[in-house]
Amino acid sequence: MVTMRDVSKLANVSVATVSRVMNNNGYVNERTKEKVLAAIKELNYRPNDVARSLFKGKSKMIALFVPDIRNPFFPELARAVEDISNMHHYTFILCNTDNDPAKEVNYLNALLQKSIDGVIIVSSTMSVKQLREIKVPIVALDRKLDAEFPAVTVNNREGAKIAVRYLKETGCKHIAHIAGPQDIISSSERMKGYLDVVQKEYRFSDDYIRFGNYTYEDAFEVAKELLTSHSTVDGIFAANDLMAIGVLKAAEYLGINVPNDLSIIGFDGITIGRTTSPTLTTMEQPIYIIGKRATEILLQQIEEPDRRIPSEEYKVTLIQRESTKERS
Repeated sequence: MVTMRDVSKLANVSVATVSRVMNNNGYVNERTKEKVLAAIKELNYRPNDVARSLFKGKSKMIALFVPDIRNPFFPELARAVEDISNMHHYTFILCNTDNDPAKEVNYLNALLQKSIDGVIIVSSTMSVKQLREIKVPIVALDRKLDAEFPAVTVNNREGAKIAVRYLKETGCKHIAHIAGPQDIISSSERMKGYLDVVQKEYRFSDDYIRFGNYTYEDAFEVAKELLTSHSTVDGIFAANDLMAIGVLKAAEYLGINVPNDLSIIGFDGITIGRTTSPTLTTMEQPIYIIGKRATEILLQQIEEPDRRIPSEEYKVTLIQRESTKERS
């Protein structure tokens, strides 16, 4: 295995000089620098990242924890985190947790042993006590963890209200909701937004709510049952786009015309919603922007650990497509 000492011998300079060239730290004249770089290239030298992280106290690595990589929302978030990480010369690690606390802890323990510099977490399963035991900066993304950890989120409740009001404005009289898990704050807030509208403006029954667990498969099944047992339902707000696509397929399976007999609106604005048939009306999150900001905030915390950075909330935007009728 080639070492820094081998490089110094070939270039006929000290190990300290090689270190200065590699870390761009301190003055080295151009001729000497060229000799060192030529030696590195000739020997195909690769620095030992673990040794460098121990020496510097930083690994230049950050991790993103997501609950389900099969949901297209999370790869779109991850792309933003990766782009900003790379721009600042950080290595990006993606961890799929399946909302499993034990899996999250195992990931964290492994990463902390490698001197991970910070973590962006999309999770609702880790306790505040567990989070406080992690001695690196943490930023919450998509959902809040606790007031002491900065979060980058969207206005979930208000966005849900806009979605349901829009269905009403298109003529829907009986609006149902396919909800996500209620232990996830974003999902709970979206249900509250739905209830804010329907409880005030309709004869509302809890039987108009079904739980799709943020998955296509569950939403397909519960939507089939809902639409079969409640033939008057003419509008559905799904708490994410993946479930909304499940509702589209349930309607197709039952021979229900979308949007003439049933209007469907989702939440997230994932790219696949542009390609469904019919295309999906949605409350679009600024996915790339929130992923970018969460990464920027994490890097700020890594560089300035004593700085307190406030949480940020972004607005969602109604994107009208073919799965809903025009406003009346």
